[in-house]
Amino acid sequence: MGPGYWESANAAAMGLLGVPSGAALWDFLQTSLPNYTGELIAEFRWVIVLAGLIVGFLVGLTGVGGGILLTPLLIYLGIQPTIAVGSDLLYGSITKMVGAYQHSRRDSIHWDWVRYMAMGSVPASLAAVYLLHLMRVHYGSADGMVRLSLGVVLLVAAILTLGNEIYSRFRNRPDAQEPVDPRGHAGKIVLLGAVVGFLVGLTSLGSGAIIAVALIALSRLPATRIVGTDIAHALVLVSAAALAHWQLGTVNIPLAANLLLGSLPGVVVGSRLAYYTPAQPLKFGMALLVLAGALKMIRVF
Repeated sequence: MGPGYWESANAAAMGLLGVPSGAALWDFLQTSLPNYTGELIAEFRWVIVLAGLIVGFLVGLTGVGGGILLTPLLIYLGIQPTIAVGSDLLYGSITKMVGAYQHSRRDSIHWDWVRYMAMGSVPASLAAVYLLHLMRVHYGSADGMVRLSLGVVLLVAAILTLGNEIYSRFRNRPDAQEPVDPRGHAGKIVLLGAVVGFLVGLTSLGSGAIIAVALIALSRLPATRIVGTDIAHALVLVSAAALAHWQLGTVNIPLAANLLLGSLPGVVVGSRLAYYTPAQPLKFGMALLVLAGALKMIRVF
């Protein structure tokens, strides 16, 4: 490369820095990014990485959603409930983005179901986050309400998981049935989305487990399309709720980064072992564990 090339490149760089957005980018690269990277390194915590690894491994092994395991675990590790919810939503948004992309490539997403559920779930999740904001403004903290809501949703999720596993063992329904057209049941589907969205905005839980059970009961979709549709809707819902929590300042990015650092390899290992491990007994055991956590959260014992 001749001197003329370097002179042209230097002139282009200097011209970019003369533009306000270019100067802002240069300032970010020179100051903010190194400081932010240093903050992430300083906030590295083995216990959080290990929690992400365990949850990711179990999710890859059994398919049970990470939210019902991770948020309560973070609270038990001493994370403030509202911060645990917001950070889990950001973490979930990134992981579900990968899953939705894979399912989209295989054409295993029913986008009409996603659209109608999101019409109810996204506004309801934003309303729930705004309710948390009002609670913090008027009462100083919304942690008590979050704990109670977590306990209730965990209880429902555990019962639904156990019920679905029992039902799947005794049902004898072929997967080849004609799927239900969601346009004929739009009102009910939007209402279902609104209920789940409100719960997700409050607790970060329910985006996967409750919708999956509802799709199994109502949609008549094949199993692969149920999973893909569930993940795609969860991506839309969780991303909207995560952005709302971000605006409230209840997202801890280093915490989410630590979780991702552990969970991504955990999911890979768990997914590979899933071919050699009977998942149903593990799902029952995890559902019972979640049930115990729910009873503990609502102070039954």
